[in-house]
Amino acid sequence: MKCISRMMTALLAAALLIVMTAASAFAAESGVDWSDQKITVQGMGVAPANARTAAQARMLARRAAVVDGYRQIAEIVKGVNVSGETTVENMMVTNDVVKTKVSALVQGARVVSEEATSDGGYIVNMEVSMFGVSDSLASAVLEKPAQQESFPEPVASVAPSTPATVDVHVQVGTGTTTPSTPSVTVPSTTTVPSTPATKPATHGSSAASAPSGQAIGGYTGLIVDCRGLGLKPAMSPVIKNANGQAIYGYKNLDYDKVVSGGMAGYTTDMSRATRAGSNPLVVKAVSLDNGANPVLSVADANRVLIENGATGFLDATNVVFIR
Repeated sequence: MKCISRMMTALLAAALLIVMTAASAFAAESGVDWSDQKITVQGMGVAPANARTAAQARMLARRAAVVDGYRQIAEIVKGVNVSGETTVENMMVTNDVVKTKVSALVQGARVVSEEATSDGGYIVNMEVSMFGVSDSLASAVLEKPAQQESFPEPVASVAPSTPATVDVHVQVGTGTTTPSTPSVTVPSTTTVPSTPATKPATHGSSAASAPSGQAIGGYTGLIVDCRGLGLKPAMSPVIKNANGQAIYGYKNLDYDKVVSGGMAGYTTDMSRATRAGSNPLVVKAVSLDNGANPVLSVADANRVLIENGATGFLDATNVVFIR
């Protein structure tokens, strides 16, 4: 009997190892996908040795896999940066309402696919949404401001930077790119003649009107190039100027829009910055604040505010950070 028991234990350990190996092949896919705005995991489970039937073994293995998925999601969620200073875990410790909402979100994680393995194990793919009007991490942790704040005025003592035209290809479909002419702000003494652009009427906009004669106009969004700075994604990032003044934060935006789709997209590939539209204004961050908040030169920040006053791309959250 002892011999049989040892054999069963060895077989169970071998089965567990095989399932773990299979699951590890997918482990790299688990975590926070800031591009698709989802948290995804793969849970794994093995039936206990005392399962009486094959059906019971499969059911128990699936249950174990789902529980493992919940555990992984809970751990990942806790580490998500709400802002440069705060994680979800920090908020759960200090706010019981947030803790309750996040716990409910984890327990409501969706099983998007599942399969039984040939050795009797089970694997489930699960996910929760980062953003969405309901059943999302944003709806659980982002508090609605008492009122929407206006964007600041450009710093009057500093001239806005003059964009230099570069060629960027933004992907619009599978295997398709469209050329656009966004701008990379660089110091220049050249005046760009332009006709002042009129910002379309936007319900709830907090953008100031573009100063007469200063807006180039036509920009569909903003790309902030943060490559090489070690930017860490956050649910509520802030763009600041070099004076430390915030020029873009979620308090400047419509709360429902932020919860529904987030404040900014994150990508490592400029061609995938589709959120910023076909003609984005491109600026280079000079540094980071708290690791998550891009800092722009005052001149670049002024240009962003002026162009937003013309076309309202910040209000529309058409912002992408390149990591």
